Amino acid sequence: MASMVTSWSPDKKHTDVERWICIYPAYINCKKTLAEGRRLPKSICVENPTYQEMRDVLLPSGLHIGVENKLYPRERSKEILYRGRLRVEIKNDDGTPIKPEFSTREDVMKYLVDTIPKLKTRQNRPAEQQPQPALQAVNKSKGKKGRR
Repeated sequence: MASMVTSWSPDKKHTDVERWICIYPAYINCKKTLAEGRRLPKSICVENPTYQEMRDVLLPSGLHIGVENKLYPRERSKEILYRGRLRVEIKNDDGTPIKPEFSTREDVMKYLVDTIPKLKTRQNRPAEQQPQPALQAVNKSKGKKGRR
């Protein structure tokens, strides 16, 4: 992105970068709760998406996108894995959608959750990188029960 992003103003046009929608990977992450920033139902979300995967999916769609090195404010971990957000232009200057199938932010996020699992990088993962089911810890208390 060549231009500097400044604060929002109602005078800005829809084609200005400041008016493009922001999408963080946490919005479509099934491992996040609603309080942690997930915006779609857990049943349709993707496991641990990255901004690179989101970018790879949106580039062929014909939308103008920009990548920013930002950390989601609700993200607890400061690791580089969780950094990144996309800015996506979905409206023309007159307010009409650039593409009718992407008229809202939710349309773009639903497109992402539909197409990210189809990426070759997601389908050809070795067995050791496949998501493992969480092991439940057995909680046995070692105390003096019943003694008074």
